[in-house]
Amino acid sequence: MSYLRFEKAVMTNLEESLRRELLRTNRSGAYSSSTLVDCNTRKYHGLLVVPVPELDDENHVLLSSLDCTVVQHGAEFNLGLHKYQGNNYSPKGHKYIREFSCDVVPTTLYRVGGVLLKKEVVFQHYEDRILIRYTLEDAHSATTLRFRPFLAFRSVRQFTHENSTASREYHPVENGIKTCMYAGYPDLFMQFSKKNEFIFHPDWYRGVEYPKEQERGYASNEDLYVPGYFEMNIKKGESIVFAASTSAIKTSTLKKLFDEEVADRVPRDNFYHCLVTAAHQFHFRDHRSGSAMEKIDKKDDRYLLAGYPWFKARGRDTFIALPGLTLAIGEQDYFELVMKTAEKGLREFMEDKPLSVKIYEIEQPDVPLWAVWAIQQYVKDAGKEKGYKMYGKLVKDIVKYILAGGHPNLRLDDNGLLYANGRDKAVTWMNSTANGRPVVPRSGYIVEFNALWYNALKFCASLEAELGDKKFADKLEKQAELCKQSFIGTFMNEYGYLLDYVDGPMMDWSVRPNMIFPVAFDYSPLSQEQKKSVLDVCTRELLTPKGLRSLSPKSGGYNPMYVGPQTQRDYAYHQGTAWPWLGGFYIEACLKLYKRTRLSFLERHMVGYEEEMDYHALGTISELFDGNPPFHGRGAMAFAMNVAEILRSVKLMEKYTYQK
Repeated sequence: MSYLRFEKAVMTNLEESLRRELLRTNRSGAYSSSTLVDCNTRKYHGLLVVPVPELDDENHVLLSSLDCTVVQHGAEFNLGLHKYQGNNYSPKGHKYIREFSCDVVPTTLYRVGGVLLKKEVVFQHYEDRILIRYTLEDAHSATTLRFRPFLAFRSVRQFTHENSTASREYHPVENGIKTCMYAGYPDLFMQFSKKNEFIFHPDWYRGVEYPKEQERGYASNEDLYVPGYFEMNIKKGESIVFAASTSAIKTSTLKKLFDEEVADRVPRDNFYHCLVTAAHQFHFRDHRSGSAMEKIDKKDDRYLLAGYPWFKARGRDTFIALPGLTLAIGEQDYFELVMKTAEKGLREFMEDKPLSVKIYEIEQPDVPLWAVWAIQQYVKDAGKEKGYKMYGKLVKDIVKYILAGGHPNLRLDDNGLLYANGRDKAVTWMNSTANGRPVVPRSGYIVEFNALWYNALKFCASLEAELGDKKFADKLEKQAELCKQSFIGTFMNEYGYLLDYVDGPMMDWSVRPNMIFPVAFDYSPLSQEQKKSVLDVCTRELLTPKGLRSLSPKSGGYNPMYVGPQTQRDYAYHQGTAWPWLGGFYIEACLKLYKRTRLSFLERHMVGYEEEMDYHALGTISELFDGNPPFHGRGAMAFAMNVAEILRSVKLMEKYTYQK
C-alpha cells in the first residue's frame, strides 16, 4: 500500500481533492504546483513557474496548465479541470481519475472506457523544465492524445487578461513549438519525445477563477491564452514525454532524462522520507548567474528559501532552518555550502558593505545570534575541533561585533542585556504589520534576543577556553554571568513564566512561546526549577497538535483563526495561531528536562505533524495553523522552519530512544 495514495472516491470529490496541493521544485527557484486534480486554485499555481530576473525579483507563471484529451472513434474525453466564475467546473476531467499516488513522483491513473492512461510528473533539478510522462497502460482500439497548453506569462502576484498586446507568434522547434507572449520574457519551449502535429488555433479562455484568492480577500479571476493544440497517436504500452522549459532540448533524450530524474528521488514511503524530500525543496542554487548546463560548482552561492510559493531566502529563517534541513538528515556538506554564502552576507552587513548575496532581512537584530545558534548545532554534529576550524572566527567576530555595539539596532546595556527598538518597525519573527505599524510591537529587552545572547556568550566562551583565546573566554564568562542575573530579574515573574519583552515601565505579560527558547537552548540563564515552571505554562496554555500557539487563549487579543482579508489575517498572524517550528524547541526543552520519561508523550504529539503529510500540501508542512480545533493549515503551502524543526525533533527523539 502506498504511503501517499488516494482512491477514486477522494479524487472525484472536489471538496476533498481541491484542498490538497502538490509542490515540485527544481532547487533553483522555479517550481510547479497545483491541486491533486490539476485544477489551479491559487494565482501562485502553475505547471511552470520560474524567476525572470530580467523583469523583477518575482516568480512568473509561464505555463499555467496542460489539458490532455483522449480521442477514440472520434469521441473526445478531456481530462483537464478548471474553475470558472459562477462556481462552474469544466471540463470535469477529474471524474475519469481512478487513483492518485505520490510515492516517488506524482502519478495519476485515468480510466476512460477501455483506456487506462497513466500520467507522471517531475521537475528537472537545476533546470527550468517540467517533464510529464504519459503511458497508455491499456486500450482496445486506436487512441489519439491531444494536448492544449494554457499560457499566462505573468507575475505570481498579478493576473493576465485578454489583450491585443499578447503575441500570437510561434516558431516550430524539434517535436514542438516555442512562443513568447510579451517582450522581456524568455521563450517557452513545449516539446514531446514523439513527432506530433501542432494545430494553431488561438483563443482566450475567460473567467478562470482561483478560490484560494477569494478566501484571502483578493481579486481572483483571469483569462488564459491557448495558442492551439498538439496531437499524436499512442499505442498500448507506449510512453510519451512532454517537456515545457525556457530552453530547447534534444527530444530523443527526454525518456532517458525522465528515468534519471525519477531515480534521483527519495521515495515518499513514510513520514521521515516525506520530510527529507520536503527539506530538499527549499534548496536554492541560482544557476542564472552562469549557463544552466554548467556542472554545479561548489563555489556557487547556495541558499534555503523560507517557503513556497511566495517566500525568498531570509536571514532569520535561514539560520533557524539550516540545522534541521541539513544536519538532521546527514547532509553536513549542504550546511557548509549554505553557511559559506550566509557568512559572506553577515560579514558584508557587519562591515557595512553592499550585500552581494540574495538574503533578505539580514539586518534584523537577532539574525547574527541565530547564526551562532546554527553553528552551535554544527559543532555538536561535526565535533568541536572541526566546528572551531570552520566557524570559530565567525562566532568570535559576531560576539565582538555585538559587544562593541556594532549593530545599528542592538544596544548592550550596563546590565548585560541587549536592547532593540521595535516600536515603529517589527524586529522579531513576530513581524506582521497593519497600517504601517507592528501588530505586536515587541521592543526593548526582548526575551529570545537575550536568551540567544546568553547562549552565544557561553558557547563562544566554551570554544575559546578549549581551543582558542582563554583570556577572551574569561571575559565572556563574566559577561554571561551579568546577563544571567539581569535576565532572571527582568523576565521571570511571580506566576512562573517569562515576560515577553520589557521596555522601561512597559512589561508585556502576554503568555507567548518566545519563553521556550531559554528552556531549550544548551546554555540557559534559568535554573532547572524555573525551566520546569516555564515549560509547564507552555504545555498548559500554548501546546497544540501543530506546535505552540503564538499567544495564550487566556491573554488579551487572542485571535487564533488565520482567515479573511489581508488586514484581518495580519491581526491574527501572531495572536494565537500555532507554529510547528516552535514545537521543535518545545520538544527539545522536554527532552532536556525529562529525558526518556516524556518520550511517549512527544511521540503522540508528532502524530499531529504526520497527519499533515496527506493533507494540505502533500508531504510537507504549511506555514502556520489555526490555534483552535481543527487546527487547519494556513498561509504558504510549505515552510522551511517548520519542516526543519520537525526533522530536528525526529533526530533528537531518536537519540533519547536508543539511549542506554
